[in-house]
Amino acid sequence: MKYLIVGLGNPGLKYENTRHNIGFKVLDTLAKEAGESFSLGRHAEVAVVKHKGRTLILIKPTTFMNLSGKAVQFYLQSEKIPLENLMVITDDIALPFGKLRMKLKGSDGGHNGLKDIQAVLRTQEYIRLRFGVGSDFYKGQQSDYVLGEWTSEELISLGDRINVAAEFVKSFVTIGPQLTMTNWNNK
Repeated sequence: MKYLIVGLGNPGLKYENTRHNIGFKVLDTLAKEAGESFSLGRHAEVAVVKHKGRTLILIKPTTFMNLSGKAVQFYLQSEKIPLENLMVITDDIALPFGKLRMKLKGSDGGHNGLKDIQAVLRTQEYIRLRFGVGSDFYKGQQSDYVLGEWTSEELISLGDRINVAAEFVKSFVTIGPQLTMTNWNNK
C-alpha cells in the first residue's frame, strides 16, 4: 500500500527553521528514522520510506507554499495514490504551540498552502495533520510570525513535538485515520 505524505513549507535556507516549515521538519524526521534522504524530484524533494509493509512517498514541495497543490496533484497521479491515502502536514496558528490534531477534511482556515491544494484537487476531503504554532502576534503580523523562527522557549520541546507528529503519520498508515485520531489527537 502506498501513501503520499506532504509536508508543507517553503524551500531554501531562508525558511528552514521557520514555523511555516514544520511540515518539512516532520518529514525530515521520518526520513532520518528510516535511514533515507531526500532527492530533488519534479515539483518537490522526495524520499521513499517503508513502514510495516507500507510505502510512504514523502514530499516537500519546491513550489513555495502558495503553489503546493501542483506537487500534491503530480505525485498523487504519478504514484497512483488514492486521495484517502494522502496526508498533508501543516502549521496552524489556531492551535497552541505543539498541539497536534488530525482532521479528515475541512476548510483551508486561511492557510495559503491548503487553499492551493484544495483549489487544485477540487476537494476539501483529504487528511491533514495540523501542528499548532500558536498565535503570539499582533493583528496584521501573521505573515511575519509564521515566517519567523522558533523562540528559544519553543525550541526546548520542539523536537519532542516533531517526534510525536512522526508517530501520528506512522499510526495513520498502519491503523487508519479513525483509530489514529482516537489514539493521538490532542497528545
